[in-house]
Amino acid sequence: MVVDGVPEGIERAEEGVNRLFHALADMTRRDILRRCLRDDVSVSRLAEAYPMSFAAVQKHVAVLERAGLVVKQRRGREQLVRTEPDAVNRARQALDELETAWRGRVERMSQMLAQDAEPEAHHPTEGQNR
Repeated sequence: MVVDGVPEGIERAEEGVNRLFHALADMTRRDILRRCLRDDVSVSRLAEAYPMSFAAVQKHVAVLERAGLVVKQRRGREQLVRTEPDAVNRARQALDELETAWRGRVERMSQMLAQDAEPEAHHPTEGQNR
């Protein structure tokens, strides 16, 4: 299926990238990722590290989880949070794709400018064709 000229699979992939970068856009969520990269951390322990309510930290973790950046696992009464390294690689891949696209555009613009800057001798005018 195509919606607004974008195939459905690509649209879903773009939604995932949007969730990923939305989650990474917040400093607290990036810090949660770093803390959970070293070791599995309980949500209650995370909440102790920030000047906000437990519910606010839970919401941050939920955003990270929806983006696939963390995984929650219940162990007894605790919910442990672990960073999902593959998701961070997806962010890197998305940025690499953007970089490749922009480098290609810059290269094409450079080529066009170089062609326009070539001396007139390479492009004779009508009066010079005698």
